Amino acid sequence: QVQLVESGGGLVQAGGSLRLSCAASGRTFSIATMGWFRQAPGKEREFVAANRWSGGSTYYADSVKGRFTISRDNAKKTVYLQMNSLGPEDTAVYFCNAHPPSFRYWGQGTQVTVSS
Repeated sequence: QVQLVESGGGLVQAGGSLRLSCAASGRTFSIATMGWFRQAPGKEREFVAANRWSGGSTYYADSVKGRFTISRDNAKKTVYLQMNSLGPEDTAVYFCNAHPPSFRYWGQGTQVTVSS
């Protein structure tokens, strides 16, 4: 059993930054790669970024490359998403999950709202 809790969302002006956190607990060794996903109003959930717990490969959606950075703290079992140069198109609920995602691990997410 794995529990994932997202935090760090909020309201920010366009051009601003936020850092999201995903705290993992339980059998986290069962997840090799962690990812961030987002769902904007009226749209399907989409992939944002992913990173292996052991380090190495990192993946980003084209829409966030150069602006978002995924990182992790293995000791804290926490994955971060640093988001810079935010725009209104980044407004969404952000979720963390395994990558590829598992229906078992979806949490409540954290709301990010970017005002223009």
